[in-house]
Amino acid sequence: MKKTLTSLLLIGLTLPLMSLMPDEPEVMTKEDGMYVVNTATLGRKVTGYVGATPLKIYIKKNKIEKIEALRNQETPKYMARIKKELLNKWDGKKVKDALKDKVDGVTGATFTSDAVIQNVQLGLEYYQKNK
Repeated sequence: MKKTLTSLLLIGLTLPLMSLMPDEPEVMTKEDGMYVVNTATLGRKVTGYVGATPLKIYIKKNKIEKIEALRNQETPKYMARIKKELLNKWDGKKVKDALKDKVDGVTGATFTSDAVIQNVQLGLEYYQKNK
């Protein structure tokens, strides 16, 4: 009886706490006629210099509109360079062509560049399989 009460008490305390935990973002959504692929869960294990480098990839009519970096722990100075010099390299490209591209990273931000490129690949592959 005591064991059952303890179990019920634990469940009663755990369930409300679980509702406070943030939900995993959906991998692909539709916004304003565009598909938006969020690589936060897809690329969870893809790390840059410091940690994960999640992205949002906006795709309209099978073409990449833009790519945005999401919150991450990378050095702001290097992420600023990534945003300026790397993320726009896929803008306007068809998804199938972008998947074939060999994009050069940003000098001095190699680990972060590699992680971003890998996240783009994961996001575009996911889009192709699930659109």
